[in-house]
Amino acid sequence: MSRLEAKKPSLCKSEPLTTERVRTTLSVLKRIVTSCYGPSGRLKQLHNGFGGYVCTTSQSSALLSHLLVTHPILKILTASIQNHVSSFSDCGLFTAILCCNLIENVQRLGLTPTTVIRLNKHLLSLCISYLKSETCGCRIPVDFSSTQILLCLVRSILTSKPACMLTRKETEHVSALILRAFLLTIPENAEGHIILGKSLIVPLKGQRVIDSTVLPGILIEMSEVQLMRLLPIKKSTALKVALFCTTLSGDTSDTGEGTVVVSYGVSLENAVLDQLLNLGRQLISDHVDLVLCQKVIHPSLKQFLNMHRIIAIDRIGVTLMEPLTKMTGTQPIGSLGSICPNSYGSVKDVCTAKFGSKHFFHLIPNEATICSLLLCNRNDTAWDELKLTCQTALHVLQLTLKEPWALLGGGCTETHLAAYIRHKTHNDPESILKDDECTQTELQLIAEAFCSALESVVGSLEHDGGEILTDMKYGHLWSVQADSPCVANWPDLLSQCGCGLYNSQEELNWSFLRSTCRPFVPQSCLPHEAVVSASNLTLDCLTAKLSGLQVAVETANLILDLSYVIEDKN
Repeated sequence: MSRLEAKKPSLCKSEPLTTERVRTTLSVLKRIVTSCYGPSGRLKQLHNGFGGYVCTTSQSSALLSHLLVTHPILKILTASIQNHVSSFSDCGLFTAILCCNLIENVQRLGLTPTTVIRLNKHLLSLCISYLKSETCGCRIPVDFSSTQILLCLVRSILTSKPACMLTRKETEHVSALILRAFLLTIPENAEGHIILGKSLIVPLKGQRVIDSTVLPGILIEMSEVQLMRLLPIKKSTALKVALFCTTLSGDTSDTGEGTVVVSYGVSLENAVLDQLLNLGRQLISDHVDLVLCQKVIHPSLKQFLNMHRIIAIDRIGVTLMEPLTKMTGTQPIGSLGSICPNSYGSVKDVCTAKFGSKHFFHLIPNEATICSLLLCNRNDTAWDELKLTCQTALHVLQLTLKEPWALLGGGCTETHLAAYIRHKTHNDPESILKDDECTQTELQLIAEAFCSALESVVGSLEHDGGEILTDMKYGHLWSVQADSPCVANWPDLLSQCGCGLYNSQEELNWSFLRSTCRPFVPQSCLPHEAVVSASNLTLDCLTAKLSGLQVAVETANLILDLSYVIEDKN
C-alpha cells in the first residue's frame, strides 16, 4: 500500500487587502494595464521561460489570457474583466484601470466597506442614468444611413491598438473594409427582428495591408493543383449544393448518424463503397452541382461525381460549417442513407481566385449576408493583433446596431463625467443619498475618490511626460506635449480636445487634471451641428463602456467587501 500524505489545513487570511503583498500585486497589475492604454500605449511581450509562442500586444483580451495570476483577489479581478471582454470585446483596459484605482483610492479614506460599497452603487447609478439620458453631454446618436460616425467608431478602435502597426492610409483602408464587411452581414430586406450574417477573416500574412479586401461569400483555400482539377460549371440558374458533416471516406469506424448493413461473406469495405456510390447516384439524380464535405471524400466517389460534372470538395473543416449552412441554406447531412430533398441548398455561382500566393475556391451567395475579409499584414505578430482588433470592431458595430449611440472618446467622457459627479454631489447631494443613512461628508469623500479614479484612467493616456488639462465649459480633455513652455497662452498650444469635437479657438478656461478647482456644471446636450461638422471624431461604444463602468465598480465593491481568503493547499 502506498504511503498516504496527511492533508494540509486550509490557509485562512483575514482582511486580505491590508497585506503588503496584495497591495503590491494589485499595484503591479495596475501598472501593466495602465502602460498599455491608448494609441501610444506600450506593447507587452508575453511568453514562458521554456520557449513557445510569443505574444506581442497591448489588448486586454490577449494580455489577460496570457497572464498567469495566482492570488485569489487577482483571479477575481482578471476573471471579471475577461468575462466583460468576452461579451463586449471592447473597453477591457478601461475596466481594469478604473477597478484598480477605485480599490486603491477608497482604501486611503478609512471608511467602512459597507459605506463605501453603498455610495459606490449610488454613484454608479448616477453615471449610468446620466449617460443614458437625453441631456448627456458626451453621447451622440449613430445614424446608419451615413457612414461618417460609423467610420469614426471603427477608426478609433484601430488607432488605439499600436501593435497593429498601421499607417494613417492603412488605417483608413482597413476601417472602410471592416465597415463594408459589417454592412454586408445585414440582410437587405430586413424587417422587425434582424438575424445578422457573419464576416469570416481570411489570413494573408506577409502581404501589404493595403491589399486587404472584402468579398461577398466564402473563400475555401485550396492548392493550385486541386483548383485545376475542378470542372467549370456553366449554368444560368443557381447551383444546387449538398453539405456533408460526416465522412465520405468509406471508413467503417465512422458511419455518421446511419448504419451499414452487411450480408455474411461480403467484404465490409466493398459494401461501404457500394453505399457511397449509391449516395453518389442519388446526388446525380437530384441534379446536385456542388458537394461539400467537412471531412474526407473517398477517391472513387470523388471521381464518380466528377465524371458526372459535379464538383466535390472535401476537408472543409468544422470552422466553415456554420457559415456554409447559413449562406447556402443547406441542412448538414450526417448519414450515408437516403437524402431528404429539404437538405439541399444553393449558391449563386462559383469561381476561382488568387490573392498573393494563395488560391481559393469562391462561393458566391444568392444574398450576401456572409462575407470574407481577406486581411493582410506584414508579419505574424502584426497580423494576429490586427485580426483581434478587426473582430473587436465588428462586434462593436453589432452592439451599436442594437443600441445606436456612441460616447465621445479620447478621455473626454471620463473628464466630463467626473465634472458632472462633482457638481451633482456638491450642489444636489440629497438627490443621490435620498433615504440613505450615509452623511454628505462621506458622500463627498467617496465622490472625490470615484472622480479621481475616472481621471486616473484619463491620465493613463499620456505616456510621454505631457500634461493633461480639462476645460471649464465642456469638461473635455486637452493634451499638452512634454516639451511645451511652462507659461504659455493655452489656445496657441492646444488644437483640439481628446475626442476632436471642440477646438481651442473658443473662449475657454483650462485647469490641470486633478488640480483643485471650483465644481462646475459641464455643458450638456451636444449641438447637432457640431457633431455633423466634425469629420474625425474619436468615439467609444456606449454599450461596452457602460458595461465596463458597471463591471469595474461592482468588482471593486466585491474585492473591498472580502473579509477572509481561504485557500486549500492540498
